[in-house]
Amino acid sequence: MLITICVIAYNEENTLRKLFDQICCQDYDHSNMEIVLVNSNSTDGTEAIMHDFSNSNCNDKYGFYRVQVLQNEKKTLPCGWNVALKSYSGEAIIKIDAHATIPKDFVRKNVETLEQGEDIVCGFRPNIIDESTPWKETSLLAEGSMFGSSIAPYRRNQGKTYVKSMFHALYRRKIFEKIGLFNENLGRTEDNEIHFRMREAGYKLCFNPEIISYQHIRSSTKKMIQQKYANGYWIGLTTGICPKCLSLYHFVPFAFVLAIMITTLLSTISATALNGSVSLSGLAIVSYTALMWASYWLLALVMAIIAVIGANKKQRNITNIALPFLFFILHITYGIGTLIGIIKMPNWRKGIKNEAN
Repeated sequence: MLITICVIAYNEENTLRKLFDQICCQDYDHSNMEIVLVNSNSTDGTEAIMHDFSNSNCNDKYGFYRVQVLQNEKKTLPCGWNVALKSYSGEAIIKIDAHATIPKDFVRKNVETLEQGEDIVCGFRPNIIDESTPWKETSLLAEGSMFGSSIAPYRRNQGKTYVKSMFHALYRRKIFEKIGLFNENLGRTEDNEIHFRMREAGYKLCFNPEIISYQHIRSSTKKMIQQKYANGYWIGLTTGICPKCLSLYHFVPFAFVLAIMITTLLSTISATALNGSVSLSGLAIVSYTALMWASYWLLALVMAIIAVIGANKKQRNITNIALPFLFFILHITYGIGTLIGIIKMPNWRKGIKNEAN
């Protein structure tokens, strides 16, 4: 079976060579592997590295069926996906993130699962770090925790099952021929939306824990915060065009942010009446607010302890004491992103309609 591996990259000169080496080490027949590399208008050496890899294959160094280097002028990930989908040759296609690490059996195990009668398959995707430092180990604990990230199935090794969304998934060609391409209006939620359309079309998304790939977390706390904000922001925007493609857990940080904003505001207003006395309703609101905050920090502390207990020796260090606060920062950032996305959503949706007309 001819399989297309797609890599979409923007300014990833520091990660691509390692990923290309891992692609070259795949134990699946290289003559049945097409490589599609999509450069999203990078300003560093990404495109040159892609062409170097393509030229090496032209010299029969790796023996792939074909290596293409394509251009994504619109830069966004769904646009890059669509560039690849219009040009690939394989019977099935899989996109591998530029920040990913894949074992040598990654493609083979995907294909084996596909050949069992599945149309869409994916596997377990744990997080890893690029280098081991005390703070990065703590950041990894935060990302690896259900409390710090999400309950998405591809983050948990839960056994073979069918799921709603995937990461590093392999898709048969017939799927895109039936449901169409990615929605180019979306940013971080393009996978949620297209997987919803796939499910609506009757396809099942098979999760096989024997398939493993690894995703590097962001290299700094600042970049983690930016990522969480962007994720939340696009959740907010997506509620305007495809709310059914989102799950309840996507809105938990937003609900928390909304709750603390409302209760804190009401506590400030109600706690002290104009004559300086404290009303019963004010006391109730203050008590509720205090209970909510206490419950959150207790849960954050418990989840931090659970994460540290389950960590290896290298991950256990003095910076672990900041884990509850890191949870809080990531939740608040994500929730604020969702709130702003929802506020901006009506005008954003109106702009999309105007462009369509």
